Amino acid sequence: MKDLKHISKFLSLVLRHKPEKIGLTLDANGWANVDELLQKISRNGVSLDFETLEQVVISNDKQRFAFSEDLSRIRANQGHTVQVDLEYEALVPPAFLYHGTVPKFLDAIQAQGLQKMQRLHVHLSADLETALKVGGRRGKPVILKVDTERMHADGFAFYRSKNGVWLCEEVPARYINFTYETKQS
Repeated sequence: MKDLKHISKFLSLVLRHKPEKIGLTLDANGWANVDELLQKISRNGVSLDFETLEQVVISNDKQRFAFSEDLSRIRANQGHTVQVDLEYEALVPPAFLYHGTVPKFLDAIQAQGLQKMQRLHVHLSADLETALKVGGRRGKPVILKVDTERMHADGFAFYRSKNGVWLCEEVPARYINFTYETKQS
């Protein structure tokens, strides 16, 4: 398993969704012991050393993972489907944030807003470029502009993960600009 992207995907699986796949236990805040992670990955037929793990964390373009200060623990920054408390403090968001999606989801979003589905939070981007990348993973992207200033004024809480992704419990449709368009080059 030398390919860093492949390792990153595997880490996403065990640190965000299915730690039990390798017999790993996350603590209440989503942290896993690095030595235990490496040992349990190795027992499952994957050779991974600390240096390679560190390279995955450092080089991941989405900065999905973080080490504790002493490098003894690791966790995913967001995107969990397992129940964890990431200990993020509520923050005042920018006036607008963006969400990248694809046309086939627009009817459901117009009816129900943005829902966290199996994840712990709805993910929002601070910039158009990131939202375009997110939406573009599943096809031609559609960018939704969210009036987070009004949401915050109405009592919705917002958090920002270590890698800059904005998180909230839901985004009701009344706060979404569905006619927002962006120019793509």
